[in-house]
Amino acid sequence: MTPGTPSAGSPGGTVGIDVGGTTIKAIRVSDDGRVLAEHRAPTPKPDPTGERVADAVAKVVSALGGSGGFPVGVVVPGIVDEIEGVAVRSANVGFFDAPLRALLEQRLGVPVAFGQDVRAGAVAEQRSGAGRGLTGGVAFVAIGTGVAAAFLIDGRTLVSGGWAGEIGQLVLGSGTHAGRRMEEVASANATAARADEPDARAVALRVAAGDADASAVWADTVAVLAESLAGMVAVLGVSTVILGGGLAQAGDLLLDPLRIDVARRLTNLRMPVLVSAEHGDIAAALGAALLAQDLRTSAEVVA
Repeated sequence: MTPGTPSAGSPGGTVGIDVGGTTIKAIRVSDDGRVLAEHRAPTPKPDPTGERVADAVAKVVSALGGSGGFPVGVVVPGIVDEIEGVAVRSANVGFFDAPLRALLEQRLGVPVAFGQDVRAGAVAEQRSGAGRGLTGGVAFVAIGTGVAAAFLIDGRTLVSGGWAGEIGQLVLGSGTHAGRRMEEVASANATAARADEPDARAVALRVAAGDADASAVWADTVAVLAESLAGMVAVLGVSTVILGGGLAQAGDLLLDPLRIDVARRLTNLRMPVLVSAEHGDIAAALGAALLAQDLRTSAEVVA
């Protein structure tokens, strides 16, 4: 098949894939933004070369019925060089200078729109979610297997060579968890592990029921997140913070204490609006699909 050429009988829509630290989330999206199908699979890791992830993505695309001959969007965590198509570093998957775009295009036989997962989630929320119509500074913070942020300034993402927004890698300098990386305490996975639960939802249910031990774990998570968000707001002056990822699905159970703690730390500064992502944990996959649509449109214009 020639890259970019639709195959007869192939399903329509664009495929977007989010390679997360735990799960690969894949969706097929119609040209008007509707999610037509969804498929999930475990992320193979560690994968320093990207070969295992490329194989897994090919299987996921096949499970969705193929790409239809159109570009596929794939986004991954960590430090990503979109221009060269390289996954530079990833603490959660183990990429190390992995030439993922080339590997994926080789496996799939179509052009691949390649990017970073949190920046893709920010794009999705800005175009059709909680950031729709907003101008100025907006931050999208994904709290899942890890924690990372993406920043939009008047709709444009701040990249800084791929290093912007890696707040989860900050080492805590004081308190009970001093010496640990922020995401080792406050990510969804870390919160669940500290409460001896399989996932963050189970911790949230215990907190809502008044469980003292789970509430103590939750309070630690909120405090660490609040410190990071407050520092981020003080430096960048963002007016809106959109929270995504698994932990953010707890809604006001997370947002209410987080708003109080962030406000306490920003006494003399502007308090941002804190909201949940509208696209839930598929924001990055939807963003990947949008990147693929952009690539497809660019190819059609050139043609």
